[in-house]
Amino acid sequence: MYRELGEAAWAWVLGQVREDEGPWLPEEVPQEEPWDLAPAEDRDSLYSGIAGLAPVLAEIARYRELSGPEQTLAAGIVSRLSARAPAVLEPSLYLGLAGHATALRLLAPGGEAVVLRRLADLATPEGWRTTTTFVPDSDAPLTDVIMGAAGVVMTALWAGGEYAERIATTGGEALLRMADRTEAGLDWGISPSTEWRCPNYSHGAAGVGAALAVAGAALHREDFVAAAVDAARHVLAMGSLADGGFVVPHTIPPSKREVEPLTYTWCHGPAGTSHLFAALAHAGVTEVAGHDVEELRQRCLTSILTSGVPERLRPGFWDNDGRCCGTAGVGDVLLDAAQDCAGTPRARTLEGAAVRMGDALVERAVRDRAGARWRFVEYRIETPLLPPGTSWMQGAAGIAAYLLRLARYLDTGPDATVVDRPDQWWAVPARVRGRQPSQAG
Repeated sequence: MYRELGEAAWAWVLGQVREDEGPWLPEEVPQEEPWDLAPAEDRDSLYSGIAGLAPVLAEIARYRELSGPEQTLAAGIVSRLSARAPAVLEPSLYLGLAGHATALRLLAPGGEAVVLRRLADLATPEGWRTTTTFVPDSDAPLTDVIMGAAGVVMTALWAGGEYAERIATTGGEALLRMADRTEAGLDWGISPSTEWRCPNYSHGAAGVGAALAVAGAALHREDFVAAAVDAARHVLAMGSLADGGFVVPHTIPPSKREVEPLTYTWCHGPAGTSHLFAALAHAGVTEVAGHDVEELRQRCLTSILTSGVPERLRPGFWDNDGRCCGTAGVGDVLLDAAQDCAGTPRARTLEGAAVRMGDALVERAVRDRAGARWRFVEYRIETPLLPPGTSWMQGAAGIAAYLLRLARYLDTGPDATVVDRPDQWWAVPARVRGRQPSQAG
């Protein structure tokens, strides 16, 4: 059931791929009006572009050979990203070069070196200048996993090679300089001018702390690990340990963004924040502020299990089924954790929750002859049902990869190889980590 739906979703995504100086993908596909758009500026990104198709191809290659069109697509992605590397200025994991390196490492191992060399060349003592307009001082070095130094550091350590130590050292030292000292520990804004804080994984201290922890372990930098511990102390001070769980507000102060005060996602909730505590354990840290780090990871997962996810309890609570902000991303974190504690009663509980995420995706799929996709909800607009998305983080590509992984896990058990990625590789046992070349050559 999950594999069949995952394949149907992937078929729909493949049907949206177009050619214009290489493959590109429209981020959304409205069904009510003709579709005629040129490629977007971020057409190559991991978040919403063709780099985000690489993890899906790598997952598919774990259980079957790629078809002719899939091999052609993989080769096109490799060719496009390799050729573009010398001209790209955006460094980040989800919008730029680090994401391109991720795709190349998955599709053509060794091909990522040209992109990592570009990242090393673009580095400054302050980190990497961004081209995104997400923050007012858009050319300032950013800190976070999505757009900033944390994601670049994670990518370098995951990919390895001759530039990894240089990139991770530069990025880690830049993050230390950009830290804000708080009463409890260390905090980071997305940029120096960011007034509000998102302390969870994608844009805040949890993600930065995770990057510093894995960098500290790899580079034998005690100062990086100590800063990661201080990041965790701050995150703990911002959150709540009530009812056996652990949750941290989405945004501080909450008035800065019109969202649910607490969410349970990869980006702004305990799903992603659990990776901070897994990273600390990877770095040899056993406790933070009197709490065992493995217990803190499990508390994050407990909060997910008791939250009501994936039910849509009220408008705004769970309106997204994607990887960044919704059901697929939560399911992937649950499977990571289940494989990390395989053979225990807790693993069975987490596996059952991952299956519930898969069941919700089955229930909510929109299907026709073209395949399957999902329509998320934005309750604050006049027409709340959004067009179906194609991408890794906000669409059918990322959901397909989760469903295919879930099917493979249920077929082969907790030793099923994980197609690991830069922002979660330390959350699964080393024995199950693996990247499958996708016959792109």
